[in-house]
Amino acid sequence: MDPQFLTEVETLAAVIDQLDYFGVLKVAQTATPAELKAAYYRESRAFHPDRFAAVPDPVLRDLVGRIYRRVNEAWTVLRDDKKRLKYLADVSGPDRLSKLRFTEADEAQVKEEAKRKVEEQFGQTPNGRKFFQAALVEIQAKRFDKAEVALKSALMYEPANPKFKEQLAGLQSELEKIRPKGDYRIK
Repeated sequence: MDPQFLTEVETLAAVIDQLDYFGVLKVAQTATPAELKAAYYRESRAFHPDRFAAVPDPVLRDLVGRIYRRVNEAWTVLRDDKKRLKYLADVSGPDRLSKLRFTEADEAQVKEEAKRKVEEQFGQTPNGRKFFQAALVEIQAKRFDKAEVALKSALMYEPANPKFKEQLAGLQSELEKIRPKGDYRIK
């Protein structure tokens, strides 16, 4: 076994809890996905536990196992764009030391945020989404009266949806501009 590698393992294992995921993979925080992938493969190959299964020293095997688990953890977080952006914001902030590891709570928060954005954009109920999508199609086709009806239908299913309300208000102001004066249709 190479003495230089043994020194690297001991040093890395001693500071692994203070390193962020970029440090674990030995890349800059501005690394591209291709650079991250290459770094993961490089570090994964170097510290894979199967390479050290025959080593008689159980302490060395344990240290290599800890490093390898952290390399995999880093790759799991950094390969996902949303997780990487959240992680980067966390480790760049004032609570850096408490945010070095991406926890299950962080994962749940990222998923909940993505779900909330989708619901805000397209609605929470199937019928609300269906009518909202229909309204968007009608707006694209410049059939504003039909779009207004579809948006009002969507709001029947989701009366508190701010995106639907905003779209309807914008559409109604546009309709006021193009409708002839003295138009007494029921609104």
